[in-house]
Amino acid sequence: MKQRKIPMRKDIVTGEMAPKKQLVRVVRNQDQEVSVDPTGKKSGRGAYISLDVDIAKRAKKERTFDHVFGVKIEDTFYDDLIAYVDHQQARRELFNND
Repeated sequence: MKQRKIPMRKDIVTGEMAPKKQLVRVVRNQDQEVSVDPTGKKSGRGAYISLDVDIAKRAKKERTFDHVFGVKIEDTFYDDLIAYVDHQQARRELFNND
């Protein structure tokens, strides 16, 4: 059976390439609103971050998405992102699915 190609994306905080399933997409739409995109299919400019709480906290500290998207983002977005990543990381460890 033919081996399927695994889509790779770059984590904007660390600069490392990783399988798309191990990352979460953050998207900025035409109205300059930034949100987490769990489906990976929202329209707009997307950027990826690893499902790691430490990396999400580093993104908040460095204001990474402010620089990437060129808009001022509230701290509440970063707090929501950290909570989402923490939840997904816990789910992954609990259910052990890659």
